[in-house]
Amino acid sequence: MLFPKADLPAIDGIIPGKNFTQWCTIIGRPKWWALLLLIPIVNIFIFAGMAVNMVRSFRQYRFIHSAAAVIYAPFAFMWIAKNNDAKYDGPNFVKENDYLEELRAAQKAGDKRKVERLLQKSPYKKSFFREWTESIVFAVFAAAFIRMFLIEAFVIPTPSMEGSLLVGDFLFVSKASYGIRTPMTIAMLPLLHNRIPVIGGESYFKKPSLKYHRLPSLEDIKRNKPIVFNWPVGDSVYITSQRSYTVDQARRAKGNIDDRELWQKVKKKEFVVRPIDKKDHYIKRCVALPGDSIQIINRQVYVNGEIAKNPKEMQFGYFIRPPKSGISSAFLKKWKIADTYADVRQDRRGQAIYFLDSIQVSELKSLGDGIEVLPISHSSQGNQLFPHDQENYPSWTVDDYGPVWIPKKGATIKLDKTNLSMFRRVIDVYENNNLQVKGNKIIINGEESNSYTFKQDYYWAMGDNRHNSEDSRAWGYVPFDHIVGKPLFIWFSTKNASLKDGIRFNRMFKSADVD
Repeated sequence: MLFPKADLPAIDGIIPGKNFTQWCTIIGRPKWWALLLLIPIVNIFIFAGMAVNMVRSFRQYRFIHSAAAVIYAPFAFMWIAKNNDAKYDGPNFVKENDYLEELRAAQKAGDKRKVERLLQKSPYKKSFFREWTESIVFAVFAAAFIRMFLIEAFVIPTPSMEGSLLVGDFLFVSKASYGIRTPMTIAMLPLLHNRIPVIGGESYFKKPSLKYHRLPSLEDIKRNKPIVFNWPVGDSVYITSQRSYTVDQARRAKGNIDDRELWQKVKKKEFVVRPIDKKDHYIKRCVALPGDSIQIINRQVYVNGEIAKNPKEMQFGYFIRPPKSGISSAFLKKWKIADTYADVRQDRRGQAIYFLDSIQVSELKSLGDGIEVLPISHSSQGNQLFPHDQENYPSWTVDDYGPVWIPKKGATIKLDKTNLSMFRRVIDVYENNNLQVKGNKIIINGEESNSYTFKQDYYWAMGDNRHNSEDSRAWGYVPFDHIVGKPLFIWFSTKNASLKDGIRFNRMFKSADVD
């Protein structure tokens, strides 16, 4: 519809490839410029630039014309094609560059009259307000684009990865490393993840949405490396000022969670349902890969029957009974014990639990026989731990757990009622099947089944603060379609996640890809 206005055959507009090279001709770009539209991500900017040049080539210079071309080019082009007043004025890219060259030459020569004449007659002249508006829009668009596809900034809000990654560490995370996940939720407030600050509420619309797709990865996920992912079970959550709780989490807790706001929301059934890419972000260490078998025996992780590599600054919870003379605060400061709010919490009896690494434990014990450093012991936690099945897995604790096999794409397992709890959410939720249990029969998509073949890979994630981390031991596997990216480095860090408590300059620009 538009090409004939530029004296080009209408048929060229529907021939794949030729339509874009002819588009380049109309706006004054070389024909090879169309090849840039084949480069993922880059093509978004190229297309937007070509669309703006197109409407300007037909003397449509207002902000609304450029905005319409970027937001929905087909509508803008159809409008120009039907508008008798919109005449082709030649290749805009060439004409505007020629104008700018003439203007710069006049400014350089000090010819004020010519500069003034060029500015007055210029169809490209923009008001102060428009200049600022376009600059802000472009900046937001570029930042949102980079955040969506390439690199996103995160902050560590909880102590689950201490002492490797600390509360208040700000990270850059590469979204390209494990393959760029193309947007699924596309109607949202830019630069926000899932909540609107201050006023509250979700920052996106669930519809329209796109199907999950991931571009090729630059590297594979490696065992024992930190990963950032969407909280797998965070699709139906109660949101309080403290944190998010899953609907199942609240149901199993039976009032044992000390958060009055939560129970008010439970009573009113005020929960939020979120798509995959709008679930909360978590960062943990990937301790097991697809096809691995993991088990924890007396706090030590075993993968495929072999002792797993432990993080250098892995922490556990301890009770400290000091000698009668007490412990010098200078020693505690030197060893960074109870250095932040995240290092200590109280149990239900009011006793202080200290989260310490092996070096800190050794330093405390070096004070002599008068001090006791007692590791926390855990009784059976079957209902609170994945797969939340006390009948078949009654004695598991966070320190003695498993074995658990990690699902792998293409692998087939036998299914029965003794192991169904391990894979029920995978089959039903993560892989979108209709799973029902009728008596002793397992029905998948209307057919009785005694086996299942997995459609994607899964991972097992754990925090380095092993006694203060809600991780795969609590909610199970991390599906590959939930993977966000790879932590790169710490670009800023505040003690206790508060500027008033000080900046940790020694942590800035340290690698976040910690062992």
